[in-house]
This record gives sequence, structure tokens and C-alpha cells, in this order.
Amino acid sequence: MAAACDRPRTTLLVTDLDNTLWDWFEAWHAAFSAMLRRLCELSNVPQSQLEREIQAVHRKRGTSEYTYLLNELPSLLAINPTSWPSDVYDEAIHAFSRERQRHTKLYPGVAKTLRELQIRNVPVVAYTESVAYWSEWRLKQTGLDGLIQVLYSSPDHDFPAGVSPQSLRTKPASWYGLQRTTHKHVPPGKMKPDTDVLVSILADFAVSPTEAVYVGDSLMKDVAMAQDVGVHDVHAQYGASQHRDGYNLLRRVSHWTDEDIQREKAINSRRAVTPSHVLAKDFSQLLTIFDFTEH
Repeated sequence: MAAACDRPRTTLLVTDLDNTLWDWFEAWHAAFSAMLRRLCELSNVPQSQLEREIQAVHRKRGTSEYTYLLNELPSLLAINPTSWPSDVYDEAIHAFSRERQRHTKLYPGVAKTLRELQIRNVPVVAYTESVAYWSEWRLKQTGLDGLIQVLYSSPDHDFPAGVSPQSLRTKPASWYGLQRTTHKHVPPGKMKPDTDVLVSILADFAVSPTEAVYVGDSLMKDVAMAQDVGVHDVHAQYGASQHRDGYNLLRRVSHWTDEDIQREKAINSRRAVTPSHVLAKDFSQLLTIFDFTEH
């Protein structure tokens, strides 16, 4: 470990969430696969057909985490003309929820590091492109409500006409939302590596770029964005998921449009990105790279 005098003095940590603080892909794949298998068993609709219909809904709603999914799949609606598929295939939904909860857990070193930063009075900010509801759910599920001071996320997806998030809720109102973390929504359509949100975060905390650290799993989005702003960039190398088993399933059902794919290609071709710092295995390596101190 470098001596404190040899480490950059920093007063703010900004972090990505999915595949940086937890393994989003592992949780998604375990949950979605379980739901899809059960749907096939219960409905006798071929998996390939369900996948096509799921992708169409995801694209329409602009997210791969759409709460109302089953009730918009044409095959399931045709089989059950007088009942909501979410009621008929409740077992599939429970399989999804059970696996998502079981697999949503922090990477090694995350809780320890964030607690240490809280002791040092160093604010931690999260910036994610994921939708609001599930970002809040994962923060609560992993015990980060309060350890993260402010969450910046995309707003929630659209719902069908006549349906509101409140009408889908089954728990008391106090169960929803974050109790200690402030939640702010980024403007619709803002996506990394656009630097506007990160610049606004620095302004919100009155911190100069050289006093801030940004950590994320994507070289082309997270690291490139941080470098463009001039903050200390850190690559969460352990979070890379594009080459893992099962990633093709995500590609087949995701909300990514042809336009999104072309945008990704344009981002990936703009330049080679070399991170200034790399976390190979453990999030707590941050404490050996930077001297985090109160602003």
C-alpha cells in the first residue's frame, strides 16, 4: 500500500452500480432464466417465440427490467383471454423473484469500503443508467440505503394506459423508496459516456474534478466519461460480463434497438481507452489507491 502522502487526495467517490457494486448480470440471468423455463413449461409456448415477444416489449418500454412484462406478451394473452397472465403464471414470477433476491449481493469489499468512507465523512454518489425502481430495490436489498448519499438514475419506464406503479404495489407505502439515500433522476435520454450528469454531480458537491474518483465496469462508458471530465478514473475490471456464458440470452431479449447497437459501435470505435487505475478483484483496493478525506 502506498503511503498516504503518495496517494491522490480525494473528497468524493462517484460509482456506477450494476456490475460495479454487485453482479447485475448474474442476478438477471439466474432470475430471467428461471422465469423463462417456468413460462415455457406452464404455457407450452416455445422459448424462441417468447424471447421474440419479450424483446419487442422491452424495446417498446425502453428497459430490460419491465415490471408489467407478462401482461403484454401476445402468446400469453391469446391463451388467457379473460385473465391477466401475471395471475395465471404467478409461479414463473415467483421463480424470477426468488432467484433475483438470492443472487443480488455485493461484490467483496464494497460494504467495508463504503462504511469506511462514511466514517471519514466522504460522500459516496451512485450514477446508473438503470431505471429508478429497480435501482432503489437493489440498494435496499444490499444494505446500501444510507451508505450511498445520493443516487442518480434514469426515471422509471412507461406503463400501459390506466396502469400506475401504485396499482401494482402489494406492500405498505413505507416499504417503497429509499429511507436515507436521496434519489435524483437524470434527464430522459441522458446516457454514458455523455459527461453532463457527472459534471452536474461535481457541481452539486462543489468538488473539482481532481478531487473526485469515478469507478465503473465499462471502459467505453464509465472510464471514458471520467477521463473526459478529468476525474480520477478507475476500472472495475472484475465486473466485465459481455463474454460470460448466458450473455447471448440478454442480447436476444434486451431492449437494445438497432439504433442502440449502432450507438454502442460508435462509442467502441471512437478510441482505445486505457484506465488510469484498475480494480482486478476487490472494491476495497480503492482505499490503497486514494487518500479519501473530508472536503
